[in-house]
Amino acid sequence: MRKANYSYDVPFQKSSPVYVNQPHLPPLAEFVPYLEKIWSNKILSNGGPFHQQFEKALCEFLGVEHVAIFSNGTIALITALQALRITGEVITTPYSFVATAHSLLWNGIKPVFVDIDQNTLNLDPAKIEAAITPQTTAILPVHCYGHPCDMEAIQTIADNYNLKVICDAAHAFGVQDQGGSILRHGDLSVLSFHASKVFNTFEGGAIVCPDAKTKRHIDHLKNFGYVDDVTVVAPGINGKMSEFNAAFGILQLQHIDHALSRRKEIDTIYRQLLSNVKGIRCLQDAGEKIHNYAFFPILVEADYPISRDVLYRSLHDNEIYARRYFYPLISDFPMYRGLPSAHRNNLPVAVDASSRILCLPIYPALSREMQERIVDAISEPGHDSDSQQGVDGLF
Repeated sequence: MRKANYSYDVPFQKSSPVYVNQPHLPPLAEFVPYLEKIWSNKILSNGGPFHQQFEKALCEFLGVEHVAIFSNGTIALITALQALRITGEVITTPYSFVATAHSLLWNGIKPVFVDIDQNTLNLDPAKIEAAITPQTTAILPVHCYGHPCDMEAIQTIADNYNLKVICDAAHAFGVQDQGGSILRHGDLSVLSFHASKVFNTFEGGAIVCPDAKTKRHIDHLKNFGYVDDVTVVAPGINGKMSEFNAAFGILQLQHIDHALSRRKEIDTIYRQLLSNVKGIRCLQDAGEKIHNYAFFPILVEADYPISRDVLYRSLHDNEIYARRYFYPLISDFPMYRGLPSAHRNNLPVAVDASSRILCLPIYPALSREMQERIVDAISEPGHDSDSQQGVDGLF
């Protein structure tokens, strides 16, 4: 594997904005040979050579047997629900990016929200059974921040009620529990390779499939349902990943170990620097064997001198663009809040977490000097009363 020369000693300037994420990109010169091959063979899509190579490389890296790559993670999630013929109601979490629930609506499925665990912020298995009705056909858990859900408990419930399990693993690239890749859980697991993720292909996604037959079916669905030039077996969609994205993914895999190592270092430094800041709690892991450090979430406790939203605005005033992942809750958006399960009284843990969460910047190029500046701003927060006004909830 080629080892690139990375330097993260760029001086931090107070006027330099620091965003919550920055895509990790390999040296541009390394991508040029891939582009030259695409220009030479003139294959841009439809399962070309880089597409095939990338799927094989992903299987090897992730420790799974079958992967179907997609143009993006949302289309992959929509297709996964189609592939399993999910209908009726699906139990899911209100504490996620809105695409989780949107994929259900796009399939004509009713989301049923249940509360989350106060320690992991993942779907709480203890709340699932009470939400099951005769119309329930599946459970859609999210490995939030890359921390694995309690899949043993969720799968037991699914088996008892004959439900399918589709795992939204958008945050969970490379994560392992004690038994191996967490992508092996459920009937299907769905990944995102968006630019904001630990591993990106500019845009992209994938479905991890349990067997070759399921992968063939999903491959048909992502290509309009075509089997050959005269045979269409399903009302499929165009979800194919281009050769450009696949080639970039192959190159990115050569750098992923470095990216994950840097994220781990940054996580460790944050925890050290924040350990004595009263009123700030760092979220702990969920028992995973290998974590990917996709996010660095903190919870602003009651004994912190200002509210989460005032801290958020204070950091933004200093061009430190932390994000409130996830606020508002999915269940608070107009297309969901009319659902009985979306009532905030039914979701006390999620409501509380959403009001206190703040994700700090984390990406491989983040220097220690930048981290110290961020923690200094948290340790001595501004008290501008105007900061309490106009706080947006955008992602």
